[in-house]
Amino acid sequence: QVQLVESGGGLQQAGGSLRLSCAASGYTFSPYTMAWFRQAPGKEREFVVAITWPGITYYADSVKGRFTISRDNAKNTMLLQMNSLKPEDTAVYYCATKKSDGTQVTVGSNYNYWGQGTQVTVSS
Repeated sequence: QVQLVESGGGLQQAGGSLRLSCAASGYTFSPYTMAWFRQAPGKEREFVVAITWPGITYYADSVKGRFTISRDNAKNTMLLQMNSLKPEDTAVYYCATKKSDGTQVTVGSNYNYWGQGTQVTVSS
């Protein structure tokens, strides 16, 4: 089955940057969509960004202009460059993937596979 492993989380000051990665393996279907969701303490999981097999990207309004998603096909890895970090970005970030089946990419329940998560903490 599909396995997703996140890395790159850590502590940053407001205005700083972090780069998250999600290494994927075990795909038996194609095309597929990959995405990042996040969950802050005491809050519900929310959509952050997604990228489809054709390379179309979707960003939550809260991160537009600050976060950039990309794929490193040689390493089977999805990257998330996070700039101009804010304390509100503090959360556990989860990598997720699903078949590109036409279901909404912004809805977490549409995803079948999830990574373990990586903690991002932004201090003010």
